[in-house]
Amino acid sequence: LIEFTVNNLDGEEGKTGTFVVQTRPDWAPIGAERFETLVDKAFFDGCRIFRVLPGFVAQFGINGDPEVQAKWRSQNLRDDPVKVTNKRGTVVFATAGPNTRTTQLFVNLNDRNSFLDRQGFSPLGEVVSGMDVVDRFF
Repeated sequence: LIEFTVNNLDGEEGKTGTFVVQTRPDWAPIGAERFETLVDKAFFDGCRIFRVLPGFVAQFGINGDPEVQAKWRSQNLRDDPVKVTNKRGTVVFATAGPNTRTTQLFVNLNDRNSFLDRQGFSPLGEVVSGMDVVDRFF
C-alpha cells in the first residue's frame, strides 16, 4: 500500500489529506513495477496534480526537478494488456501512444471511462482509501 499526502487541499495553505493506492501487479505487472519504483525513488515527492478534468481524471507525475524528470523521459514502458476496466478509483499510466508510458499517471474519477480500455489504458492499481480527497483535486 502506498500512501500519498496532499498539501494545499482545496487550495487552502496548510490543509492536507491522504489517499492510499494498492498496486495490482496481476492487472498490469510492468506498470505496477514502474509505479512502485518511482515511489521507492521518491519521484512523486513534491509533485503536483497538474491536470484535473472534473468527472473524468486527475493527472500527476511530472517531477518539479528537470534533472530528475529528464532521467525518466526516455524510459518508455511496453504496454500491459488491459485486464480490468477503467473505473472510478483506478490508477493508470497516461500515454502519448502505444508503448510510451513513463511517469505520468491519472486516477479515474468516474465509472464511465471504460472507453479507455479499447485505447490500451491499463489500470495498475486502485485507490483503496481517500477517494474523497482525490475528488477534491482541482
